[in-house]
Amino acid sequence: MLSEVYLCKDKRELKTKAGKNYYSMILQDKTGTIDAKIWDLNPGIEHFEAMDFIRVDGNVTTFQGALQLNVRRARRAQEGEYIPQDYMPCSRYDVETMYKELLDLINSIQEPHLRALLEHFFVQDKEFIKSFKAHSAAKSVHHGFVGGLLEHTLSVTKLCDFFCVRYPILNRDLLLTAAICHDIGKTRELSLFPANDYTDEGQLIGHIVTGTEMVGEVIRQIPGFPVLLANELKHCILAHHGELEYGSPKKPALAEAMALNLADNTDARMETMTELLEGAQPQQEWLGFNRLLDTNIRKTSK
Repeated sequence: MLSEVYLCKDKRELKTKAGKNYYSMILQDKTGTIDAKIWDLNPGIEHFEAMDFIRVDGNVTTFQGALQLNVRRARRAQEGEYIPQDYMPCSRYDVETMYKELLDLINSIQEPHLRALLEHFFVQDKEFIKSFKAHSAAKSVHHGFVGGLLEHTLSVTKLCDFFCVRYPILNRDLLLTAAICHDIGKTRELSLFPANDYTDEGQLIGHIVTGTEMVGEVIRQIPGFPVLLANELKHCILAHHGELEYGSPKKPALAEAMALNLADNTDARMETMTELLEGAQPQQEWLGFNRLLDTNIRKTSK
């Protein structure tokens, strides 16, 4: 039996088929999350709410191929029993090093209006920079950790930079600017950790439209920003999910928009695969069906 402190990300009171009340929870530490259940609401289960740090005693079991924690006792953790920062999953890479790489790419942009746009967000707007560095790129699907938005953005931009070398038809300044800005709406779609949940704006509007609006607001502040260039940049952001059913208001019509969609999809899928493989038990070979990848995942043989 383990006895550990977790952040209770989510807590729901449900009923079994027999009509007995139980708690279903998502518990989190720095390594990730685990599904947890309290089947017996006995006196050893003290009152706590979602987003509380709680000490739990219980046993880890396997249910439908996934780990599950069956909790026997639970209480709110006391001050000194935990350090909040230890319960936030973080990028495996150094945030400041990644941000410097992103700034180096911004400094390589030659078109003055696009450069001014990027410098507004990533050099001048201190609140945006702080939020961008701390945000995840998703609630749970991929890069769902502190620094995840920066890590994903940098990876997508580097992939786009390679595309520009391989395919000279691409407008590098436009594509890299679109890549760097494509997910800035997530700073308003998702709340910061420890919640890392959808905001009202995220639920009602979503990061694609929000990010396009953010870019449009700054474009209007830059004198002489070419109208066609502005529309091309907005199109790349609006189309970066590639398909209408995946949330893009437009399908890619420009080569740059198509390249951005491919880079975004590549990084999302490879990070999802990475997280699945790193989270697997050593003895596991088949890891089960993944919704994003739409396939049953297996480890590669040694």
